[in-house]
Amino acid sequence: MKHKRGLGLIAFIFLVLFLVAFLALAIYLVRLDSIVRERFEGQRWEIPAKVFARPLEIFKHAEILQPDLIQELKLLGYKSANDYTKPGTYSIKANSLYIHTRGFDFGDAVEPEQVLALQFDSKSIAEVRTTKPSSTGIVRLEPMLIGGIYPQHKEDRVLVQLKDVPQTVIDALIATEDRQFFEHYGVSFRGIARALVSNATGGTRQGGSTLTQQLVKNFYLTPERTLKRKANEALMALLVEFHYSKEEILEAYLNEVNLGQNGNYSINGYGLAAQFYFGQPLRELNIAQQAYLAGLVQGPSLYNPWRNPELALKRRDIVLNNMLVMGKLTQEQYEREVARPLGVIDKPNLGPAKFPDFMDLVRRQLRNEYQETDLTNKGLRIFTTLDPLVQIRTEQAFKNGVKRLIQGQPNRLRDLQGAAVVARPENGEILAAVGSTQDFTGFNRVLDAQRQVGSLLKPVIYLNALESGRYHWASPIDDSAISIRAPDGKTWTPKNYAGTENGLVPMSRALAQSYNLSAVRLGQEFGIGKFQSQLRQLGVNNNLPNYPSIFLGAVSMSPMDVLGLYQNFATGGFNYPRRSIRAVVDANGGLLERYSLNVSSSISPANAYLINFGLQEVMRSGTGRAAYAQLSSDLALAGKSGTTNDNRDAWFAGYSGNHIAVVWLGLDDNKVMGLTGSSGALPVWTSIMRQLPNKPVNLVQPANIQWQWIDGTQGNLLSAESCSGALHIPLLVNTIPRQVAPCAAHYYQAETPVDINDPTPSEFSNADEIQQYIRQSEEDMEKELSESRVISSGQYAGY
Repeated sequence: MKHKRGLGLIAFIFLVLFLVAFLALAIYLVRLDSIVRERFEGQRWEIPAKVFARPLEIFKHAEILQPDLIQELKLLGYKSANDYTKPGTYSIKANSLYIHTRGFDFGDAVEPEQVLALQFDSKSIAEVRTTKPSSTGIVRLEPMLIGGIYPQHKEDRVLVQLKDVPQTVIDALIATEDRQFFEHYGVSFRGIARALVSNATGGTRQGGSTLTQQLVKNFYLTPERTLKRKANEALMALLVEFHYSKEEILEAYLNEVNLGQNGNYSINGYGLAAQFYFGQPLRELNIAQQAYLAGLVQGPSLYNPWRNPELALKRRDIVLNNMLVMGKLTQEQYEREVARPLGVIDKPNLGPAKFPDFMDLVRRQLRNEYQETDLTNKGLRIFTTLDPLVQIRTEQAFKNGVKRLIQGQPNRLRDLQGAAVVARPENGEILAAVGSTQDFTGFNRVLDAQRQVGSLLKPVIYLNALESGRYHWASPIDDSAISIRAPDGKTWTPKNYAGTENGLVPMSRALAQSYNLSAVRLGQEFGIGKFQSQLRQLGVNNNLPNYPSIFLGAVSMSPMDVLGLYQNFATGGFNYPRRSIRAVVDANGGLLERYSLNVSSSISPANAYLINFGLQEVMRSGTGRAAYAQLSSDLALAGKSGTTNDNRDAWFAGYSGNHIAVVWLGLDDNKVMGLTGSSGALPVWTSIMRQLPNKPVNLVQPANIQWQWIDGTQGNLLSAESCSGALHIPLLVNTIPRQVAPCAAHYYQAETPVDINDPTPSEFSNADEIQQYIRQSEEDMEKELSESRVISSGQYAGY
């Protein structure tokens, strides 16, 4: 009886233990199930924000040359092909270019995959034919991916949907990693047994994990090799298979699996791996390339194609053989694919950023407007203003230009540094930024180099003079010595760069030759306060000193600040905020932010037109004239050099009709380098502008501006082209002189004849009266001067 009671007690204990174990297992499974479902059904991955360049817009009469378009296609990874039947290919036939585009989702609109047929003339696209209709007549190529803003664990991936994955990728993966994938329930006991036998008998080491287990291991678990982790892996694999379809599991696997390392950044998923190893989207790879990616699963480091090309090729061929054995390839297909070279690109084209200086501009703007977590894990897409062709050409021209300067003075200039930035005047979009002569270190001189700007501020002095109505470009300016007592009691005595004085000179010459003494005298006439106020009006928010040397640029500004100042001149008097971002789109395609044009008027159109003339004179006859040795004078460029004390900083800021560029050169320790704006920054600026497709400067002439010949000696007399020292300049109508120089008297016939020998010029009451006399005497003037030409509006050309 006692024996039976003992057995019963033992059975009861075992039952209790079994129930407790069963309950514990059930609770554990419930917890595991919660973990599985929460991750699988929530935000599976932290997707970094992806940053794109501007998309190239293709339309009839777009000013795009065929070689430039082909270069852009190559940057996007397009391949030249005879038949252009696959997306991402193009074909050149005579004067025509055929492109099979990839299509792209811009968030607010989807650009479809299609074939374009383009014809070119000498300057633009002459004809565009498409296989898909467009309501706008504009086709956009997909934008170039230029970088990302990564989470702290530095993972990266390009998500793919199963429907977009080539079947051959799936066939290669299953044939090599899990041949029973569509039959098992998460764990393959046959696979485990096969792996145990192979490993025990000394055969090739094999793993028994299914694709589902591999997904669980990567998705949920740590890489530790313990029985507990292996048990969790099996249980969670069963739960995943219970809740989700094979297609969902396979899609998650294709996006999760690690396939390599790019420096500190892991390459996750087949979408990104295709770009990393082959520079193309997954669907554009051939079967051999797809097989290589499938083979990487077992050892991305071991089969690294750049370090171990022979092992990588051997692994790819094993995968192709597996596909042949499983009937996924014919013998003919197998022989064709196994004969291909590995086909990886020369070096990875993915990394933290292709253009780090420009990316730094983007990051700084974004971090002022978004939370860090939104940028690193929400899958935002940032569409920027970067033009990759302009960026590449600016980088090359800038670094080559600096290299030439260093070769001329290798000892003094070996540490020469600098920055360059290029933008579109009409909207403030930054097209290119170079913040160093060397690799990017985090110190972006486009933004961070706060250096004195020297003569770059002189145009603001002359703008004040023009706005006053008391001066025009022929007005005589005193370029003689001056001493100014500063508020602290010290005396400041500026000098011209050459150390000479030039006496009375026309105002246009004073600016063109960048005379210091005339600029200081004119600045003093209107006062420091007026000068500071004008700078503020033009968008300069830097700390402005309250002493006279401000007139000669004793103000610290960055190249980006200078760009903003000169943009006022290039646009005809409008201030556009500089911007590096066009739009931000969330992971679902929703538009979060579109950066619109917030333009404000900073200079009246008439005065903007006048100051533009002065800056053009700098290029025609002043400190910028050397640019025309390499650039066409038809561009009517405008710009200004800047040099600081002892040649510590060299600047040049200037613009064409469609590009504005600023170059700064100097030493980071602010020591003397011996280069001026003209000898240092101008050659680099010219090299950059030579690489760009420039249009002429062509500001609209306001109605209250007229061109007249003015005596260049006295500055207050109407003159003519044939008169010595005459200047042909634009003037505000109400500033046109009322008197005529004796040399030009016979051009202006009045009711009472003018004695050209009379030193006292004839007087007119206003400009309209002058025009009336000109119209009335046109016949007589034609008889007297058969070679002269008069324009009836009162504007003279040719005199």
